Amino acid sequence: MKIWEKKKNFSFNKKIVSFTSSQDSKIDLLLAPHDVIGTIAHVIMLKSVGLLNQKDFKIIIQELRNIYIHEILNNNFKIDEGIEDIHSQIEFLLTNRLGEVGKKIHSGRSRNDQILVDLKLFVRTEIKEIVYMTYSFFDLLLKLSEQHKNILIPGYTHYQIAMPSSFGLWFAAYAESLIDDLLLIRTAYRIVNKNPLGSAAGYGSSFPLNRKMTTDLLGFENLNYNVVYAQMGRGKMERIVSESIASLARTLSKMSQDICLYLSQNFNFISFPDHLTTGSSIMPHKKNPDVFEMIRAKCNRITSLPNEISLISSNLCSGYHRDFQIIKERFIPLFDEIKKCLSMFQYMLNYIIVKKDIIQDDKYKYLFSVEVVKKLVVEKGYSFREAYQKVDLDIQNKCFKPFTKGYYSHEGSIGNLCNTKIRNLMQDVIKEFDFDKINEVIKRLIYHPLY
Repeated sequence: MKIWEKKKNFSFNKKIVSFTSSQDSKIDLLLAPHDVIGTIAHVIMLKSVGLLNQKDFKIIIQELRNIYIHEILNNNFKIDEGIEDIHSQIEFLLTNRLGEVGKKIHSGRSRNDQILVDLKLFVRTEIKEIVYMTYSFFDLLLKLSEQHKNILIPGYTHYQIAMPSSFGLWFAAYAESLIDDLLLIRTAYRIVNKNPLGSAAGYGSSFPLNRKMTTDLLGFENLNYNVVYAQMGRGKMERIVSESIASLARTLSKMSQDICLYLSQNFNFISFPDHLTTGSSIMPHKKNPDVFEMIRAKCNRITSLPNEISLISSNLCSGYHRDFQIIKERFIPLFDEIKKCLSMFQYMLNYIIVKKDIIQDDKYKYLFSVEVVKKLVVEKGYSFREAYQKVDLDIQNKCFKPFTKGYYSHEGSIGNLCNTKIRNLMQDVIKEFDFDKINEVIKRLIYHPLY
């Protein structure tokens, strides 16, 4: 029997159940620890407002902790056949083990605000892992930048040879891009970090709830004050978070494309050990960048998610709709996907082989046309436009001679990467997250004495 069924011995249409439930129970397993944490906070609040006596409170808290520690953490937790979702499973477990007292946990809340708080707690935890993984990847990029900062490579515009660049500049460019990605994730995190619990089905409750208490217990920065807006956040929150993750995915995708080009024989800027590339069933010379092609594809798929969520939710009126379930099925796997891409990218870059003397090839001599222009301006007194026209004529007449000893000294250029400043910017962003608070919330609710 489902918790919303009103009649005993009522048999709901199996086709309807199958169609509307879909993958819900499987995906909800990932929300299990967060549902327990949210329920413990709710139960503490119920006791504080007189809706639970000390005896009932004690046995409910103890059993919730047992479920968290002995079943969820030990991977012994499951959603039973016929149980609709994680909220129902927790309530059924409590009822089966404790009797009628288990049913008291639902006072003053709905599955609508339960799923909202579960999702927010889940997203907070996932963002924490993504931020730390991104910072580790960032650290590797800056180390590679410093290690290879004196090795020049061609820079391109319009896929045409443009001006000198360097591996130092290239690695650090993507490191700095990660800072802006985390700034977006930080904004999304702040939007997530507001408590919807107590909004019930979207219109509040006549029970004497203390929403400020559950906000503090769960470590939220603030609460969603308006109960209607708390429910309107469903779909909006997922879209904003997925857009911030999509920004990170775009950075990984763009760098993957660079690597695919740089690894090709036409460029030949980098290489990887044979055991990290794949071959061809017919061409024995091939070293295919399959890992980076897969990262590129997976990240491009991630960037499509915000639009998909927007299309599902943008024309819905206020209030809860079952459409949100479809969003959940696409949204929750997003985090595992981006973490796998980050992990594999970092693993591969630990083995990257950077080629030296790349620009010695004669085909790159025009990289230095601007250096010759500058030399004429500085040493011969030409105006920039006159020098430009002279060098252009020399190139057309096949008498151009490159000048390769130019030095870039301004901030962020080949000769002045500013990697220390870039690192400081990243550290400032990391400090803005309050991840320690998340850890304290779990410790307090699961392990500290509450009675």
